[in-house]
Amino acid sequence: MAGLNGRVDTAALPLAVGDLLAILGVLTIGMIQHATFGPERAVGVYAPFLIGWGAAALLIGAYSAGAAESAKAAIPLGVRAWVLAALVGFGLRWTPVFPGDLAIPFVLITLLLTGALLGGLRWLFFKIVG
Repeated sequence: MAGLNGRVDTAALPLAVGDLLAILGVLTIGMIQHATFGPERAVGVYAPFLIGWGAAALLIGAYSAGAAESAKAAIPLGVRAWVLAALVGFGLRWTPVFPGDLAIPFVLITLLLTGALLGGLRWLFFKIVG
């Protein structure tokens, strides 16, 4: 069942579980490693990237009917959406509204590790589900 002009298909929505695990997981591990994890800080760290993900996933079609068909379609859609989402997240994080900064290691690790994890979880989804 498609909605939002074909950008979201309910059959693709289970992919969102892995996507959110990848995004929030990498950010959480970073906060724990830097001893900055706390409920208020976590919300401020998560928000820019979740805002970016929401917009990018719809724009790119990360949950479109095509994403529900195969890993071959789902992985590139997810990774492309993540690149755009990360750029939005970094841009928002650069403002005084959200905590943190844009150190080059943070940008590279967040962009690459989350993208790889997101793609890997989408691959695993299709290995398990078929």
